[in-house]
Amino acid sequence: MGEDGALRCPPRRRRRAPSARAGSGRCPMSRVLERPTTAPPVLHGPEPIPAPRRHRGGSRAGRWFSVHARSISWLAPVLLIAGLVQAIGMAGSPQRIDDEGTYTAQAWSIAKLGEIAHYTYWYDHPPLGWLQLALYGQATFAFDRYDVAVIAMREAMLVAMVVSAALLWLLARKVGLSRAAASAAALLFAVSPLAVQFHRTVYLDNVALPWLLAAFLLAMTKRNQLAGFAGAALAFGIAVLSKETFLLALPVLAWVMWRSSNKATRRYTLSVAGSVLVLVGGTYLLLAGVKGEIFPGPDRVSLTSGIAFQLANRESSGSAFDPDSLLSATLGQWLQLDPVILVGGAVAALAGLFARQLRPFAVLYLGFLAVIFRPGGYTPVPFVIGMLPFAALLIAWGAETAIRAARRRGVRTRAVGIAGIAIALTGAIVAAPVWATQLRGLWLADLDRPLRDAQSWVSENVSRGDRVVVDDAMWVDLVESGFPRDNVIWYYKVDTDSDVQDMLPNGWQDFDYVVTTGSMRTFPDNFPQVAQALDNSRVVAEFGTGTQAVEIRKVYPEGIEAADEAEGFAGERRQAFGGELASNPRLTIDPESEALLTGGGVNESLTLALGQLLSTHELTIAGFPAIAGEDGVVRRQVLITSVDGEAVTPGSGAGSDLAGWFAALGGSYDADETAIGTDGLTARYSID
Repeated sequence: MGEDGALRCPPRRRRRAPSARAGSGRCPMSRVLERPTTAPPVLHGPEPIPAPRRHRGGSRAGRWFSVHARSISWLAPVLLIAGLVQAIGMAGSPQRIDDEGTYTAQAWSIAKLGEIAHYTYWYDHPPLGWLQLALYGQATFAFDRYDVAVIAMREAMLVAMVVSAALLWLLARKVGLSRAAASAAALLFAVSPLAVQFHRTVYLDNVALPWLLAAFLLAMTKRNQLAGFAGAALAFGIAVLSKETFLLALPVLAWVMWRSSNKATRRYTLSVAGSVLVLVGGTYLLLAGVKGEIFPGPDRVSLTSGIAFQLANRESSGSAFDPDSLLSATLGQWLQLDPVILVGGAVAALAGLFARQLRPFAVLYLGFLAVIFRPGGYTPVPFVIGMLPFAALLIAWGAETAIRAARRRGVRTRAVGIAGIAIALTGAIVAAPVWATQLRGLWLADLDRPLRDAQSWVSENVSRGDRVVVDDAMWVDLVESGFPRDNVIWYYKVDTDSDVQDMLPNGWQDFDYVVTTGSMRTFPDNFPQVAQALDNSRVVAEFGTGTQAVEIRKVYPEGIEAADEAEGFAGERRQAFGGELASNPRLTIDPESEALLTGGGVNESLTLALGQLLSTHELTIAGFPAIAGEDGVVRRQVLITSVDGEAVTPGSGAGSDLAGWFAALGGSYDADETAIGTDGLTARYSID
C-alpha cells in the first residue's frame, strides 16, 4: 500500500520470465482483486450439495472402529490368548491359599452379610480392594455360580488381568513401541508362568494393578490435561486404597505428570491432581474417624496400629543370601516359575535409563528391586505382581530397540543391536523349557483337589454343632454348607481377635477339629492356642501329599496322653467284640475283613450293631470299605450284600427291611448314613 492508500505491487525482482503469461507484467494482486468477493446468484436448479468428507458417514462407533481397526486386529488376539491361558486349569492350580480365602471371605461378607469383614476389621489393608471383589460377585452372581467361593473370585482375577493386559498394550504404544512390540509386551505379561500363577491367585495386588496402569496412561495425556491428570490421580488413589504397597509408585507417577504437563498450565493441573489424590486418600481416614478408630484405645483396633504393623512391626523377610530366609524362599519361588522375566526386566531397565520415554518405568522397576533387597525389610510374596507389567514393557522395548539398531548403518550401532538380540535369544532359549513345563502344570495339575476333598469330608462327617478351626480358604464354603459362623473359626483369629477369644473360654479345649494346610503349618509358633490343639489331636483323615497335604485332626480336650490311654482300652474292646463277631456262624466274611475285625480295626458302634443284627439274621459282608482319606484308621463303614440268603439290591425286600432296621436303631448303635446300591447296603458310622 502506497502513501496515498492505494494498493500497489511489491517491487519485482528482475529475472527472465519462463513464459509469456508469467512475463505479462500484470500484478498478481490485481488478479486477486478482480475475483468476485461473493458467489454469483444461482439462476437455475437447486444449490449443489457438497461432497461428503471421508469418515463423515456412519455412527460414531463405526468411525472409531474404522480408524482403529489395525490396532484392534493386533490387540484382540492378544487378549484372547491371555484369557485362555489364564482360564485353562484356573480352578485346579495353584492350590487355594489362606490369603485368597481371606479376601474372598471379606468380599463375601460385604455381598452376603453387609459387613466390611467376616471378623473384626483391624485396618491391615484398606477395604476398597475386596469391596470391588464384592461388587463383581454381586454383579455377575459369581458366588452363586461356583461351588468354591475362591474360584468365583479367581474369575474376577481373570477379568482384572485382561484389563491390565489391554492397558499395558496402550501404555506401550504411548511410549513409542510398535504394535508388534506392544503385543509382545502384553503377551509376556499375560502368559509367563510366574504371571499366570500370581494373576490367578486372589490377591489385592491384581485388583489394584489395572488402576495403576490406567494412572500412568492418563498421566501421559497431552490433550485435556486437566481431566487426564485428575483421572490419573483418581485411578492412582483407587490403586493405593486397593493395595497400599502401590504407593511406592507415587514419585514416578508425579515425575511422568511433570514431564507431560504443559508449562503454561503445569501449576494448575498438578495442583488439581494433588487435590484429587488427597481427597481419595482422605476417605480412608474418614472411615476410621467415623468409627472412632484413628488412634489406639482399650479393646479397639485403630488405623495407626494397622499402619504401624505394616510399616514397622512385620517380621523381616531376611537376606536373599540366607538360604533359610523367607526372602530367599520367595525369590526361589519366583525364579522357579520363570527365571527370565525378572532378570530380563532388570537388564532392560538398566538400558532403559538411557531412553527418555522409558526412563521413568526403568527407574520404577529398579526401585521395586531396591525395595526387595533392602536390609531388614519385609517383602510380601505377591509383591512381584506390581513388577510384571513394567518388566514386560522394558523387555519388549529392549528387543525392538536391538532389532532396529541391527538394521541401521554404522558398525558400532549394529554391534550393539546384535548384542541385544543375542541376549534376547539367550533368554528365550532358557525360558522355553521352563515355560513349557510350568504352563503344562498350571493347565493340567489339580493341586486343589486335596482341599476340596477335605472340605467335602468335613461337610459330610462333622456335626454342625462341632467347632472346627480351618484355613480361611474354606471358611465361606463351610459356612454356606450349614455350619454356624461361630463354629467355623479362621485359625489366624484364635490368638489375635479378642471377640473370638471371648467365644473360647477354655481356649484350644473348645475345639473339636482342626483342618491343617501348608499355610497353617508354616507358622506354628505364632499361634500358641492352635499349636496346643495340634499337639493334642490325632489325624482322622488326610488328603494329598507334600505341601498340598490337608489333614483333618480330631482334638482331645482331655489331652493326647489321656486320649491315647482311652484309645488303648477302646482298641481292646474292639478286638474282643470283633473276635466274637467273626466267630459267629451266621456271618459270612472274607479273610481280610475278618482280620480287620479280630485286630480291632472296625468301629466299636458298628461292631455292636452287627452283633445285634446277627442275633436274628444271617449276613454276608463284602468288607469294611475305607472312607476316602481315612486309610490307616479305624474302619467305620460296612458293605452288606445279603440277608438270610437274599441279595440286598435296590428295590429288594431284603434291602428295604435292612435299611429300616438300621433306621430304627438308636443311641450308640445309630448309623449316620445308609445307602443301597447295586453291590449291597452301605452303613456308615461316626468317628468314635
